[in-house]
Amino acid sequence: MTERQKDRPWLMRTYAGHSTAEASNELYRNNLAKGQTGLSVAFDLPTQTGYDPDHILARGEVGRVGVPVSHLGDMRRLFQDIPLEQMNTSMTINATAMWLLAMYQVVAEEQGADITKLQGTTQNDIVKEYLSRGTHVFPPGPSLRLTTDMICYTVNNIPKWNPINICSYHLQEAGATPVQEIAYAMSTAIAVLDSVFASGQIPEDRKGDVVARISFFVNAGVRFIEEMCKMRAFGRIWDKITRERYGIEDAKQRRFRYGVQVNSLGLTEAQPENNVQRIVLEMLAVTLSKDARARAVQLPAWNEALGLPRPWDQQWSLRIQQVLAHESDLLEYEDIFEGSHVIEATVDSLVQECLAEIDRIQEMGGALAAVESGYLKSQLVSSHAERRARIEGGEEKIVGVNCYEATEPSPLTADLDGAIMTVDPAVEARVVASLKNWRDTRYQPPFNHPRPCKALEKLKAAAEGTGNLMEATLECVRSGVTTGEWSEALREVFGEFRAPTGVSSAPVAVTAEAGTPLAVVREKVARTASDLGSGRLRLLVGKPGLDGHSNGAEQIAVRARDAGFEVVYQGIRLTPEQIVSAALAEDVHCVGLSILSGSHAELVPDVLVRLREAGAGDIPVIAGGIIPPADAEALRTAGVAAVFTPKDFGITEIIGRIVDEIRKANKLDPLEVPA
Repeated sequence: MTERQKDRPWLMRTYAGHSTAEASNELYRNNLAKGQTGLSVAFDLPTQTGYDPDHILARGEVGRVGVPVSHLGDMRRLFQDIPLEQMNTSMTINATAMWLLAMYQVVAEEQGADITKLQGTTQNDIVKEYLSRGTHVFPPGPSLRLTTDMICYTVNNIPKWNPINICSYHLQEAGATPVQEIAYAMSTAIAVLDSVFASGQIPEDRKGDVVARISFFVNAGVRFIEEMCKMRAFGRIWDKITRERYGIEDAKQRRFRYGVQVNSLGLTEAQPENNVQRIVLEMLAVTLSKDARARAVQLPAWNEALGLPRPWDQQWSLRIQQVLAHESDLLEYEDIFEGSHVIEATVDSLVQECLAEIDRIQEMGGALAAVESGYLKSQLVSSHAERRARIEGGEEKIVGVNCYEATEPSPLTADLDGAIMTVDPAVEARVVASLKNWRDTRYQPPFNHPRPCKALEKLKAAAEGTGNLMEATLECVRSGVTTGEWSEALREVFGEFRAPTGVSSAPVAVTAEAGTPLAVVREKVARTASDLGSGRLRLLVGKPGLDGHSNGAEQIAVRARDAGFEVVYQGIRLTPEQIVSAALAEDVHCVGLSILSGSHAELVPDVLVRLREAGAGDIPVIAGGIIPPADAEALRTAGVAAVFTPKDFGITEIIGRIVDEIRKANKLDPLEVPA
């Protein structure tokens, strides 16, 4: 048998970072020693949203879902003993992408690296932040300018760097269909490229260099055929757009370059061991087809629906990739799906539907106009509501959740508190103390930074003008400026932005004919409102802290609305004080708090205390999110009426439980109507 030449494997990464720069550095070096071939840095929410760890909104969020990086000193420690010139680093950062890349460049320079050889990616797709992930800071126009300036800078100065990966991943997490996922991502790419080429910073003969550095970050769900066809359709549409709209003749520059994180949305808290086979199947969708194979893959861990994975769990996910790449014969063959009539017909259909939706968005004025009008967000909320309705109705089956629920006890989760990693609450205090020390010593030997206020004034002056902001940002890094100071300077010039929630315009997704669960809950809502003499029951849905993953909160808000509640939902990024003020002003009957970032242990009790101090301690508070059992018990002990986690997938049933808690809090007899 003739030995076949194997293709080079894709980059293998693990999305990682937590607690402190020192702890994350140790994690990265250990992962690289285990055979990981690239780094994927997770930053905590304050870093992503431009706040220092001592800001009021950062409370409870520091080091939870990633590593805090507040200044150049943190970035030095994060990559200590990791030669950046030899590394391929992906940084999941968007609103503050320019700031983090500037710090990365300065650290590389301090290591003696040739910055023209730096390789990696900054996520830097702000459009999807308005739609799904919620770490936006500035309005769409200034945000696009930051992205444009950074793309132009990297093409001219760090030519191997991917300055943006346009993310359809988070769109699928927010409910996007394959057509919406492709169309919205491509519309974002068009908006970005149009802005770059209109900026006058790129000569006509270098347009291909820009297109060649645009990458994508894609979601791979469990519907294998659909996902593989989606990737092939992505490639065809990108080739068409870059050739016809931008005149790129070089096929290599038109190549669709993407990395993938397989679907975290589909991971279940119930029977979490089933997540392993889900992850494998999803990985195959983006690796089996050579003509649509990912350039980089990162896999979640089996227990991510429970909490923060441990190093061993991340190692397991890395080993899944390594077994496929090194033990199987996958990389020895040409595309094994070439010529399939089923695949070709499915791809053709996707391409036509996507092009039609892209044209629709262009007629609205493009992706940013469709964000500002609320069109894109309302479409995603509606699609997500329809998906949830299919799951609750049993039409879409999820093993262990709405079918085959009987299970043997799992040794993997016998000790639930030990099955995940927890961040020491004392980490936040240490990080804040370190930040204070940085501010106090940045003017003194051996640092001798120029005064940061001068650099910040230059940054603001640049922002008020039209020049590229990267050089002023680099000067801020070298002057010892902090993440919060850089962002606040730009907030003063650009302002902030609160994205449309999409809740009010979402259509009803669940039927409410007589005898249906929603009809029963509607009756409970109406009778309870009548018993209280309040006209309508009022529910406040709140997102305290910096967690911008609002999909669950939006679905609760939509279903409560459909059940007859008057819903107060002001979107993401609120302080406990703001939530309590809204609850009092709107005279609500219940407060529902949604947190997925791990800050529930601090922020939820704060809301309870503030309600009691305001004389409204009788308003029931419920909490939902990724909340470990021990934390859930602590919240109930603190006074939370009910705690819901991903295993509670029945939204209509949750709304019924909320009504029960309202009745209990108001000393009304339970209704003899099952919810």
